[in-house]
Amino acid sequence: MGSKNKLKRFKENETFHNVYQPTREELLNNSYDKKGQWREKVFNNNNPIVLELGCGKGEYTVSLAKRNPNINYIGIDIKGARFWRGAKTAIEENLDNVAFVRTQIELVEYVFGENEVDEIWITFPDPQIKYKRTKHRMTNLAFIERYRKILKADGIMHLKTDSEFMHGYTLGLLHGAGYEVIYANHNVYKLEGSPKEVTDIQTFYESQYLEQDKAITYIRFKIN
Repeated sequence: MGSKNKLKRFKENETFHNVYQPTREELLNNSYDKKGQWREKVFNNNNPIVLELGCGKGEYTVSLAKRNPNINYIGIDIKGARFWRGAKTAIEENLDNVAFVRTQIELVEYVFGENEVDEIWITFPDPQIKYKRTKHRMTNLAFIERYRKILKADGIMHLKTDSEFMHGYTLGLLHGAGYEVIYANHNVYKLEGSPKEVTDIQTFYESQYLEQDKAITYIRFKIN
């Protein structure tokens, strides 16, 4: 994407009522006024809140929101030019249960209050295979601890990935830490019994992976 196009999207994001861009300082100072009050200040309802971390173009966020109008969905990504598409679609289709936040995933505990979130989806994260990159792996114990702070006691986590490495790494970590694995499948489109929300929604990249006959894996688990 050209820098002109990116700039245009950044500018347009500023006009979207469903896009929120807190500053790093605001978050770290604990002065972000939406923290702990997303239902009241953003959605004006008491419905569950579900996050998609590293939401890319926001396809999963928007698709889930269409299927479940009584649930609030928030896509989070640092790349605003990407989720511009999802935010624009949500406005065009009058989806008032969708929002997007431009921030780094490692700051998620400063964006939401304790027990404010019901579910978290992690869709196709970079597996960060090199050992030096482990600290950036979105299911490592440091990240799990961040999610635990904002998730309700019975909150659910979802990991959908094309990386067998990420799937195996996460399963091993969950078992080792004694967390509850509710469901795990290493090839959701080939094995029976996969949840509909996992197989009915496909991201742009996911459809490309499937054309290459890559297995798509999924884990549903609890960390509280």
